Amino acid sequence: MSKIQQVLAVLALSLVALVGVDQDSRAAHDTNPAQVEMQQTLRELWLGHIFAVQHVILYNLAKDPAEQDAAEKAVVANAKQIANTFAPFYGEAQAEKLFTLLTGHYAAVKEYSKAIIAGNKGQVNAALAQFESNTDGIDLFFSGVNPNYLPKGTVRPLIAVHVSHHILRINLYHKKEYAKLDATWPMMRQHVYLIADTLTRALAKQFPDKFS
Repeated sequence: MSKIQQVLAVLALSLVALVGVDQDSRAAHDTNPAQVEMQQTLRELWLGHIFAVQHVILYNLAKDPAEQDAAEKAVVANAKQIANTFAPFYGEAQAEKLFTLLTGHYAAVKEYSKAIIAGNKGQVNAALAQFESNTDGIDLFFSGVNPNYLPKGTVRPLIAVHVSHHILRINLYHKKEYAKLDATWPMMRQHVYLIADTLTRALAKQFPDKFS
């Protein structure tokens, strides 16, 4: 199976898994104020991530270097904010490692977008390999800092589905299939909420004193 087929398979599974699922209803089970605050913070930051990345993709296709540069800076700033959210728990050094991984995630998005515009299959496959390696790295990071509640293999499928959503939206932008593009937004939003909620619950279990 080619890398493209693997990604499409992940995307198909994600579509089945997310149909009819309302992640907002799950948030009601988290009643601890500190946990709810962390959950909302991470949800907003992950939502900001997909907004910022979407703008980069748009300006990349429009070939607007100035707007693309501004949008790219917003992506990097958002990645820094997400990483810094974990600094009080894991320290500045670990937060910096996470920041590097999150910027690597964006770098793969950027390379895939460029490859699709260029129509270069080799570059597409290289970007998909970059995604795969980075997804493994993010999974290893969280299993390393929180092995009891985010063991290896827990975060990876969450990021893999998130990656497949980026790929789907890049492809739809390139094809100018805007109606289908709009339909993917609720799915992508709910999935980043799932990422945020999963990370929050794991933090609350690992550091109960900080969420008391």
